[in-house]
Amino acid sequence: MSLTESIKRQSLHEELVERVRNLVVDNTLKPGEKVPEKDLCEAFGVSRTPLREALKVLASEGLIVLQANRGARVTRVTREELDKTFPVIAALEQLAGELACQRLDDAGIERIEAEHAAMMKAFHAGDRQSYFLANQNIHNALIEAADNDILEMHHRMLAVRVRRARFMANLSDARWVQAIEEHEQMIARLRDRDAVGLGQLMKTHMLNKRQAHFAALDAGAGNETDN
Repeated sequence: MSLTESIKRQSLHEELVERVRNLVVDNTLKPGEKVPEKDLCEAFGVSRTPLREALKVLASEGLIVLQANRGARVTRVTREELDKTFPVIAALEQLAGELACQRLDDAGIERIEAEHAAMMKAFHAGDRQSYFLANQNIHNALIEAADNDILEMHHRMLAVRVRRARFMANLSDARWVQAIEEHEQMIARLRDRDAVGLGQLMKTHMLNKRQAHFAALDAGAGNETDN
């Protein structure tokens, strides 16, 4: 994530929220670290007021905590939160997979296959960031294809809480290979229009990510506190 590109004024609030959110998700701003408000204002070419409004949004998403007279800090990933969140988002992805499989036309499937090809290219190149982006695009496309506003709203609210965990889980080479195998099976189910099979795979895929992240925490690769 670059800190050098100025933000367009016509979409200041939305883009600023997204920029700072991405700095947290990709671990540029690390768990427990104080948010460097002055540096971010200078980098993005904004004043403190819009930045602090953006931080309020991220606080509502659970990515940062606002401290009275002490600025903001990036929240830590906790095992308890993940243990509660992953099963719910896994169930939502299962339903989304079933609905998407029923509703996607051939052109929609081809677009997801193109993202899958990009993800495979990134995997073979060892490019984890490009892999993560393509992976997110696939999941987001399936959620959107489900065409259910309530499902999408709740998924979006929970997904932002686990994006850091999902990124960290793929740091394990063994998990990365397993995730690729799961995605290959998901694409096969999608091509076959196997709604139940795709839904079950998406649920399993998400629960396996939870276990991978817990393994990373146990190995000292993650960050966890009681807050």
